[in-house]
Amino acid sequence: MSLPLARRITVSFPALRHRDFTLLWIGQLLSFAGSRMQTAAILWHVSLLAAPERKGIALGLVGAVQVVPIIAFSMLSGVVADALDRRKVMLATQTVMALLAAALAALTFAGLHTVWPIYVLAALSSAAASFDGPARQALIPNLVPREHLASAIGLNTLMFQFASVAGPTLAGLVIAGPGIAWVYAVNAVSFLMVIAALLLMRARPRASGGGGGAPAARITWAAAREGLRFVFAQPIVRSTMLLDFVATFFASATALLPIFAQDILHVGARGYGWLYAAPSVGAALAGLVMAYAIDRIERRGAILLWAVAAYGAATVVFGISRSFWLTLLCLAAVGAADTVSTVIRNIVRQLETPDELRGRMTGVNMIFFMGGPQLGELEAGVAAQLFGAVASVVSGGIGCLLATAVVARREERLRQYRR
Repeated sequence: MSLPLARRITVSFPALRHRDFTLLWIGQLLSFAGSRMQTAAILWHVSLLAAPERKGIALGLVGAVQVVPIIAFSMLSGVVADALDRRKVMLATQTVMALLAAALAALTFAGLHTVWPIYVLAALSSAAASFDGPARQALIPNLVPREHLASAIGLNTLMFQFASVAGPTLAGLVIAGPGIAWVYAVNAVSFLMVIAALLLMRARPRASGGGGGAPAARITWAAAREGLRFVFAQPIVRSTMLLDFVATFFASATALLPIFAQDILHVGARGYGWLYAAPSVGAALAGLVMAYAIDRIERRGAILLWAVAAYGAATVVFGISRSFWLTLLCLAAVGAADTVSTVIRNIVRQLETPDELRGRMTGVNMIFFMGGPQLGELEAGVAAQLFGAVASVVSGGIGCLLATAVVARREERLRQYRR
């Protein structure tokens, strides 16, 4: 890379001027690609092992077993992120998730014929992720100055979406080639990238606190309640979480993609990989724009609401489509709209939350941010079992539109929120 090009990149994306952030960003890019490979592979694996007449509910249960640990540990994990060294918390969680992925690979190589071990390992991985998420998100503001925080959040969203494009696409190719077990093995190795980045950091950022580095919170239920009180005392923070939950609950149809690939569009494993990656293609393009332009966006509240409405509308068209290419386009639009809303929501919450409460705020947000999609996948699976996959997706998109309209009407501060 030439020096002028490097300078242009750091001018456009100033968070990349900071070494520790850049190390973590690159490590997460590789690790998230492996995790997204595994997420897509698990759904495909379950669809193959489940009885045909119970495929919808079996896929919905993937989300159900993952949401239980999130709800159970989200409050505690937020306190841990505020009380302990966030870097060390991430080292522990990344190691645990690597071992769980390796166990899933070993079981699959040995010949797995039942679904329940996949559910158990997915639930354990979700439990580890519930501690990883608050520590990781609360660590980012410690790696960049406040004026570069919006850039860092935009780049993190862009990184996740690039990984989400590469991961499912590679998963489809690997499933169709060497087999599902190799997807899990690759994911296990990918966690080493984040572990290496954390070990190479020069700074040793602690949770928060004064110049002496004392932790800002104790691991107690009183500390957890303090974070909960903060969230519900801040209308702008609370409303972004509520919007996140209702949108993803109603319009979360990812779990049904194997049914669309196998029974509706008839495109096989490789087509499934492209379908799974399509939202992330749109999200990556939107993320690139947002990472560059977020500091210039003035009416952030209005754009957030319109983005969520576009998310629901694209979901409706995806549900009624019978064309592979139209379906890809709709899924890309879903991803683009979701990225715009995600970036704005994250910036609002990070800027409105004191550093000593960021872990706990993120822990509460996990119930909405991760609980919404996982419960939504369960709801989508049950609805698909009862009424069919198409009815499940279309009704979910309509529900997202109605919920967004209700939130927009009730939350005036969100509508008026500006940079």
